[in-house]
Amino acid sequence: MQEIIENNLKIIHHRIERACLKAGRNPAEVKLLLATKTVPADRIRVALQAGEILIAENKVQELKEKYEDLKDIPHQAHFIGHLQTNKIKDVLKYVSCIQSVDRIELVQQLDKRLLAEGRTLDILVQVNTSYEESKFGLSPDQAMAFIKETARYDTLRIKGLMTIGLFDAEAEKVRPSFRLLRTLLEQIRQENILHEEKPELSMGMSGDLETAIEEGATIVRIGTAVFGARMYPDSYYWNES
Repeated sequence: MQEIIENNLKIIHHRIERACLKAGRNPAEVKLLLATKTVPADRIRVALQAGEILIAENKVQELKEKYEDLKDIPHQAHFIGHLQTNKIKDVLKYVSCIQSVDRIELVQQLDKRLLAEGRTLDILVQVNTSYEESKFGLSPDQAMAFIKETARYDTLRIKGLMTIGLFDAEAEKVRPSFRLLRTLLEQIRQENILHEEKPELSMGMSGDLETAIEEGATIVRIGTAVFGARMYPDSYYWNES
């Protein structure tokens, strides 16, 4: 298992470097975020011991279950699933960033809890750039107003945008989802809403990371290409309806 995961990580980093070279980008601009949904803690540990630092979960319960087994090894955990407001207190115990902020009710409840704890939190705003009903995320035409409103809350540091993108084997069918997110970020930066010098674009998974990098991704979320195939395809785990 260890050799397989370590070899898979080398392959992924090579793919990232090759995609950056093709796009005329610096590979240091792209972070590898390990999507660890359904992955046992012992497998995640192998990747962290190999030098990875970022992991992400879709479910609060999985964060809780794996925390004890991983807390002794340095890493950062992000949350990338749909967050129910009654799980805010729990998720804040484990993560440094929530990538799936997509509604004002969630913003308000996060702010309330963070004020009580006297802390701030990094967030990404999730946008549904594929316009699929099965996915959460803001409609692209709502993103600007939402970010302007969210920027009023000092407890939340808006680091950039996230999208899941279209599930399709053909890169050119996925590309518009990624390109739209990049365009939105450019428009938002022109409004001087974000104070990040280099805002994040979290997009792209195992099958389409090259396309995402070509379109400006700074975070790629990789699971199956490192840890092996899950029982069901990604569309099953990301279908939040």
